[in-house]
Amino acid sequence: MKIGLYFGTYNPIHVGHLIIANHMAEFADLDQIWMVVTPHNPLKKKSTLLDDQQRLQMVYLATEDYTKIKPSDIEFKLPQPSYTIITLAHLKEKYPTHEFSLIMGEDNLKTLHKWRNYEVILENHDIYVYPRISDEPENVELKSHPKIHVIDAPIVEISSTFIRNSIKEGKNIQPLLPPKVWEYIDHNNFYKK
Repeated sequence: MKIGLYFGTYNPIHVGHLIIANHMAEFADLDQIWMVVTPHNPLKKKSTLLDDQQRLQMVYLATEDYTKIKPSDIEFKLPQPSYTIITLAHLKEKYPTHEFSLIMGEDNLKTLHKWRNYEVILENHDIYVYPRISDEPENVELKSHPKIHVIDAPIVEISSTFIRNSIKEGKNIQPLLPPKVWEYIDHNNFYKK
């Protein structure tokens, strides 16, 4: 089975994440998409994150109607901060018959060379890249690598930061969130302070 791993803090998960995950599930040669909830991205401040279980619950709520998209808490059980190379090694050991690929935005591809053991990741795993609007120069060498597959997916410019800030400002951002996620956030008064 070919699994696309779509990593994120999902703080919160929004319709942009679902559009991309569903596009990869339907239009790339992947059998399933696992939305891997990252407990602590080494590049993000931990203090801004909701509790791991609350973010995982939002991913469950957002994906329960999608048969090819699954939430994953695999990184909750691994040492922190999470490094993709360690997660991939753990998954390969746990699911030896699965083939794991990464899903990332074009912006992340530009910094891939800064990832721990990125050469090993590239050697052993396909990477599916969706377009992002960015002013940074492209990494042409990486983009033409045989393991890199640039997918003509919709460009979605919604960010979790924008959603959190908008909720804090009392704005109605309901259309940007799956309905059950909106209800969960509203019920628990998340991001209001």
